[in-house]
Amino acid sequence: CFPLMCSGMLQLLFNAADVIVVGRFAGDEPLAAVGATSSLINLFTNIFIGLSVGSNVLTARFLGASNKGEIEKTVHTSVALALVSGGVLAVVGFVVSPLLLGWMSTPETVLPLATLYLRIYFLGMPAMMLYNFGSAILRAIGDTRRPLYYLMAAGVLNVVLNLLFVIIFKMSVAGVALATVISQILSAFLIIRCLTREDGEIRLNLRRIKIDRTTLFKILQIGLPAGVQGTLFSLSNVFIQSSVNLFGDIVVAGNSAAGNLEGFVYIAMNSVYQGTISFVSQNVGAMKFKRVPRVVLTAQILVIAVGLVMGNAIVIFGKFFLGLYTDNPAVVEAGMVRLLYICVLYALCGMMEVMVGALRGIGYSVMPMIVSLIGACALRLVWLATVFQIEAFHCIETIYVSYPISWFLTFISHIICFLIVWRRFVRQWKEQDKIIA
Repeated sequence: CFPLMCSGMLQLLFNAADVIVVGRFAGDEPLAAVGATSSLINLFTNIFIGLSVGSNVLTARFLGASNKGEIEKTVHTSVALALVSGGVLAVVGFVVSPLLLGWMSTPETVLPLATLYLRIYFLGMPAMMLYNFGSAILRAIGDTRRPLYYLMAAGVLNVVLNLLFVIIFKMSVAGVALATVISQILSAFLIIRCLTREDGEIRLNLRRIKIDRTTLFKILQIGLPAGVQGTLFSLSNVFIQSSVNLFGDIVVAGNSAAGNLEGFVYIAMNSVYQGTISFVSQNVGAMKFKRVPRVVLTAQILVIAVGLVMGNAIVIFGKFFLGLYTDNPAVVEAGMVRLLYICVLYALCGMMEVMVGALRGIGYSVMPMIVSLIGACALRLVWLATVFQIEAFHCIETIYVSYPISWFLTFISHIICFLIVWRRFVRQWKEQDKIIA
């Protein structure tokens, strides 16, 4: 999990570097413009990044079962799917960005800049998808270090180009978007080169890149519910962002900076989720079922520790960290409000994610999707439509408090689902074992 944490944090540094450089050297309006795009970027990319979960689970399971032929099909189908999905995202995102930003009530003062940033950013989607699918394949075999090294190289390039384009060439949001795209291209190139030079069963042959229908169906069966869940979560965040936008530029900028800081805690907890998927999938493939509960318990202990320590550290040193993004005291205070309501109990989100990873590792992907959408996504939308509309509660704090409430309720629901599914799974395994005996 530790290399995964570092990889995820470096990936976040792409956006953090954008936000910090823009906030420091271009002003509050460009800062708000970059921040206003994050929920839309997640909305478009999550469904396809979710598909990479399917690639991870299949590769790990076939590895546990020592099925080399199926591993090869999974690798080549995954890379083909990454290219197709990246191309679709680039075209659709470029075309509909201004329309969607308008629907989100993005302030008129930042709308042109936000549109420009988003359009350039989406042009790099094929590279982003290649990196995510390629790293999912490497994670499945237990290799989390090389994706980390590739992101380190891309992250350094991103920071250098940000400073060059914004400070020297005065390109503002266009410069940071272009720097992100170029760095993503580098990370994609490195991970594809790595796969083509592999000696084992995950070796990528560029001439054999094509979609195998059976393998694609299996990837979709596991990854599509994860992608749909991520997309609908992002859709709820789009509505939440629209509500945040009602409070003006200062709150939007503070919300953006705080949200960027939270991302580092989330990605650290999400690495435990990713590790849970890989470990559970490999043990299921190898038919070592007794290890699964121990994996889940260990992951929960780890994610609670990570969430509590990092989340509360962000709150304690919040003003310092927010000061890296802006020198406007009002923006810093607005960001602190969000951090106090969300980061103190952020471990609840990680606990929820680990249970989702356990269910997906076993092979159940639709169930956690439905539970998460009802428990978190739908609840937040209902909260906005009811409690937030009451005049006494029509404030930014009411929006933020919906997060920990939804995490707790969804976590409890996932615990119940896992216990039911695991008992059924063990019962079926014992019956098959008796038949074999």
